[in-house]
Amino acid sequence: MTAAAHTPTARPMTASRSPALSGTLKVPGDKSISHRALMFGGLAIGETRITGLLEGEDVLSTAGAMRAMGAEITRHADGTWTAVGVGVGGLKEPDAPLDLGNAGTATRLLMGLVAAHPFTAFMTGDGSLRKRPMARVTVPLEKMGAQFVTRSGGRLPLAVQGSDTLTPIEYVLPVASAQVKSAILLAGLNTPGETSVIEPEPTRDHTERMLRHFGAEVRVEETAQGRKATIVGQPVLKAADVVVPGDPSSAAFPLVAASLVPGSDITIQGVGLNPLRAGIIDTLIEMGANISFENRRTEGGEPVADLRVRAAPLKGVVVPAERAPSMIDEYLVLAVAAACAEGVTEMRGLAELRVKESDRLAAIADGLAACGAKVEVEGDTCRVFGTGKPPKGGVTIAAKLDHRIAMAYLVLGLVSDEPVRIDDAATIDTSFPGFDKLMNGLGAKIVRETANGGPV
Repeated sequence: MTAAAHTPTARPMTASRSPALSGTLKVPGDKSISHRALMFGGLAIGETRITGLLEGEDVLSTAGAMRAMGAEITRHADGTWTAVGVGVGGLKEPDAPLDLGNAGTATRLLMGLVAAHPFTAFMTGDGSLRKRPMARVTVPLEKMGAQFVTRSGGRLPLAVQGSDTLTPIEYVLPVASAQVKSAILLAGLNTPGETSVIEPEPTRDHTERMLRHFGAEVRVEETAQGRKATIVGQPVLKAADVVVPGDPSSAAFPLVAASLVPGSDITIQGVGLNPLRAGIIDTLIEMGANISFENRRTEGGEPVADLRVRAAPLKGVVVPAERAPSMIDEYLVLAVAAACAEGVTEMRGLAELRVKESDRLAAIADGLAACGAKVEVEGDTCRVFGTGKPPKGGVTIAAKLDHRIAMAYLVLGLVSDEPVRIDDAATIDTSFPGFDKLMNGLGAKIVRETANGGPV
């Protein structure tokens, strides 16, 4: 993978072989839950108090969008947030286009919310977000009665012409996607009757859990076609405090790092263990990772625990396609673990990786190959041929505006023979602000470069 051209705003980072990692840490709040807490708090009657909100750029984009549509969203000096809502159906037309930055989740969920309001809103984002497909959301929402104007290929910028007289639908997802499911359910919030989504494979259910937390009636049942989620439209949402657990997608990076760096022993506090999000933990344990669960508890309707991780030799495994929805954002760092494991790791059902912030399937194949690992991609299956020791490294990886590419290869650099450099790690702040400082606090060797190429 070749390096991208250096720009004045780029923030290169380099990771080098590190001593044993040790200590206790908290990863940022769950991004999926943070987005939803702001949206639902912005609709609920009363004041919702949110603790542990992820303050990455993606979530701040959601806060800005909800403010622009009339919700009162406030950050307080102690780090807590409050949302004073406008009621279901009470959002107002924004005065300017909603700029969602790199936030794909925010964009797709807000498309559902706005679709059920009688006004027009314009949405745009950064270069990466403008390349991502939105037709998977516009198609079902148009079936309900909303109208969209997009660029070719269903891409941003786009205009949503909403309506408060949508028709409820029962929609079978062509491809399992929590974002598409959520967009339809959120459109169903302000739609009379019952709106249902059937998914072929279960996806993360934060929307269903949190809507119930705020007082909506949401039913979930198993059918012959798959898991069916139904929302009863036009409920009165009432303010409900939310404690945001640690994001399992963010926890995956120190989890893999501590598993790979010899002698490591760390504890990650308060990680969300939603069973539809914990695929990376299940897979690492199957590979031989030494992960123990301490202080199990429930917070805001979500299962939570502290994870103690100690270094252990890993072995190759087969990761079934049906597990993909529960760990779709973690395959990049799993591939790094696989490159250091003994034997072949086969990851199936990865078509969705081609339409994330970047083509992450290509990022796995090209990046690991550049570092000296053997990788095969056949259709939506990826095989990583581990040798039981880390690949050589010694390259610059183009992050392609994708925070997970940047973090995954920085983790690899902690164990590779030669340092791994990321051409631009600035987008890490979209989901994991302070990633390098937190990892360095455990003993990692990650160095930021200054504008002239030297270390900070």
